[in-house]
Amino acid sequence: MKKMIEELQELLSIPSPIGYTDEAVDYLKKAFEELDYPITDLKKGSFYATIPGKVEEGLLLGAHVDTLGAMVRELKSNGRIKAIPLGGMPWSGVEGENLQIHTRDKKRYTGTLMPIKSSVHIHGDDVRKLERTTDSVEIRIDEDVSSKEDLEKLGISIGDIVSFSPRTQLTDSGYIKSRYLDDKSCCIILLHLARRIKEEGITPRKTLHLYFSIYEELGHGLYGIPEKVDELISVDIGCVGEGQSSTEKTVTIFAKDGKSPYDYNLVTQLTSLAKEKEIPYVIDVIEFYGSDATAALSQGRDLRVACLGPGVESTHHYERTHEDALKATMDLLHAFIQ
Repeated sequence: MKKMIEELQELLSIPSPIGYTDEAVDYLKKAFEELDYPITDLKKGSFYATIPGKVEEGLLLGAHVDTLGAMVRELKSNGRIKAIPLGGMPWSGVEGENLQIHTRDKKRYTGTLMPIKSSVHIHGDDVRKLERTTDSVEIRIDEDVSSKEDLEKLGISIGDIVSFSPRTQLTDSGYIKSRYLDDKSCCIILLHLARRIKEEGITPRKTLHLYFSIYEELGHGLYGIPEKVDELISVDIGCVGEGQSSTEKTVTIFAKDGKSPYDYNLVTQLTSLAKEKEIPYVIDVIEFYGSDATAALSQGRDLRVACLGPGVESTHHYERTHEDALKATMDLLHAFIQ
């Protein structure tokens, strides 16, 4: 687990909001190149690594590199910046958070997301009553600026990407607190699954494709699926909270999300395997959720699909999971590929 957690910290520290994922993708590709697995690059920026199996029929395991973030929408006359969210991120989840603005000429500027009325001493109860919307929050940049022209002189423009600090912390009790555990935790799980296959000399029961998508948060992440793939599992986070069965110490196997039920027989196979191997798991159904697997179904592919992953609390906010959930997810995938 130690190396897995170290690499998770490294990947979490690399900004990768939707549409700005090259650096994080390169990090993962380099790791797979060191394992000497062939890589297939796709035009939109995703890639997959292939591990030969006992038969040509393929199993695809997919995780997504893209995270939530924001984009510069307007340079304001007071030197502040209006932004719009990328993906389903609530502004309340990043209020007061430190951030970076990534310009197209590779400059990076730091700042903080603030409500337009932030000081109780100045605005009184309006601070508490102000609804957090795109119009009521703004970026306070850490530069001497007081006008739109000042921002332009720095090279900041509409369309620049905004990434928020992951604020990753590890606890002695094994908890991992960070933004973007969705879905970088699962990217690292797939990387370490590949390492385990190499170290143990495993030949998977069918050809295995480990796929890393970059537009999952917008619903068009999975494309260019190899022709002979007949099983597809999206490795994505379980959601811990009121009304859900997911926990931070188990692997979640989804029976249904907000778009579709998952393949009944495949879900049954996964749960039976978890019982057999004594892997801590739960089955869950969730409404406000979709995965790359259900996106693949919308393409009309003839596939059996499932979704599983570590339980994560406060998804799309300041998230938390536990090392046990990462291990349970890894162990279930390790058993399933054989």
